[in-house]
Amino acid sequence: MLDAVVVGAGPNGLTAAVELARRGFSVAVFEARDTIGGGARTEELTLPGFRHDPCSAAHPLGINSPAFRALPLDRYGLEWLHPELPMAHPFANGTAAVLARSVAETAASFGPRDAGPYRRLVEPFLPRWDTLARDFMSLPLTALPRDPVTLARFGLVGLPPSTWLTRRFHDEPAKTLFAGLVAHVMAPLTGFATGAIGLVFALAAHARGWPVARGGSQSISDALAGYLKDLGGTVHTDYEVKRLDDLPPARAYVFDTSPTALARIAGLGSTYAGYRYGPGVFKIDYALDGPVPWTAEEARRAGTVQIGADSAEIGTALRAASKEGRAPDRPFLITVQPSVVDRDRAPEGKHVFWAYGHVPHGWTGDLTDALERQLERFAPGFRDRVLARATAGPPEIAARNANYVGGDIASGAVSGLQTVLRPRLSPFPYATRHPAVFICSSATPPGPGVHGMSGHNAAKAVWRRLRQT
Repeated sequence: MLDAVVVGAGPNGLTAAVELARRGFSVAVFEARDTIGGGARTEELTLPGFRHDPCSAAHPLGINSPAFRALPLDRYGLEWLHPELPMAHPFANGTAAVLARSVAETAASFGPRDAGPYRRLVEPFLPRWDTLARDFMSLPLTALPRDPVTLARFGLVGLPPSTWLTRRFHDEPAKTLFAGLVAHVMAPLTGFATGAIGLVFALAAHARGWPVARGGSQSISDALAGYLKDLGGTVHTDYEVKRLDDLPPARAYVFDTSPTALARIAGLGSTYAGYRYGPGVFKIDYALDGPVPWTAEEARRAGTVQIGADSAEIGTALRAASKEGRAPDRPFLITVQPSVVDRDRAPEGKHVFWAYGHVPHGWTGDLTDALERQLERFAPGFRDRVLARATAGPPEIAARNANYVGGDIASGAVSGLQTVLRPRLSPFPYATRHPAVFICSSATPPGPGVHGMSGHNAAKAVWRRLRQT
């Protein structure tokens, strides 16, 4: 009998398996698709030689993850590549606000009235960032806070809506960039704890940047799987699990799946009936004949580029997708251009690029024209660079990754109490009412992103249970 079986070979499932194997437990991973990776994959989606990341591409939470930093993933091929600027947010007049590694450079891009307020916002937390990240990403009850005072101060700043936090700024560059940071988790700007979301992304950039993985996000998954195999664990692909009886006997079963799928497979009935899924995304992967022709010079040097004319436009787009049930006319876009720093992603002189905008949950329309009109506002002539495109709306995104129900790449709405208490109101979110069944996906704290911390935290709950039996 195995000690643990993990269902799902995404970053969280693989991290959970590694953490258990490191502690001497026998572990096997079962993945429904024919390759591992979940939200961290790399595929030739458009043309031969163009290597795209179907989901995550830039990894501020990955490089800052306490779980990943504790593992020897570099020995298994993971190499972080840093663009000159982690992120840029261009404006219609050709200028841009930037999120640089340097706090001073970032603050200067906001203008003289907001440079001081921004520095006063982030500088108190930066010297304690590693401890704060560990405390923030380990909650709840998986570890006692190492610095409860700093964590409490962070909560006072971050738990209110982001619109409260941005009142300290006077001008649009700072307000708009920060609104865009919040929108990375598809949360309305007025939501609970959205200030913390934006602040975490900013601090992560200043601490260690927003890198891409050399060769693609698949490198993260492959490194985790390589380490797991050296620890004695096994990975089985092309193995769909429909019920617990499909799996070999084990002392514990750990699911890197949606709560909906877990309840169906494990016979948990209505345990997660109240769990809410959020808006979906419409994503396009591009093969380009050259770099994106951004008007703002800073955007040409950035790995990630946010697109939204101002904070009001971003807020309108988020409301349309999350509350009004319609696709926005001017969608807020998150774009990543990995080949500005990783030249092996595309043939010589060519580039890969992706962009996505928020749409209602399960939306079946086509956002291509609206998305490309947005890009043309800030990169005139963009369409002329397109060699090929691969589009994916919510149905296609859910088909690629079953955890993304209705195209929700956050694996659950990041709003209300579900922002911090997910997948149900419980101090023990990784356990279920079945004593041998656990959940470790992004539907558990600390939530979405390629960081492995949900898997790390769940593994703690599992090994504590195993040591009691």
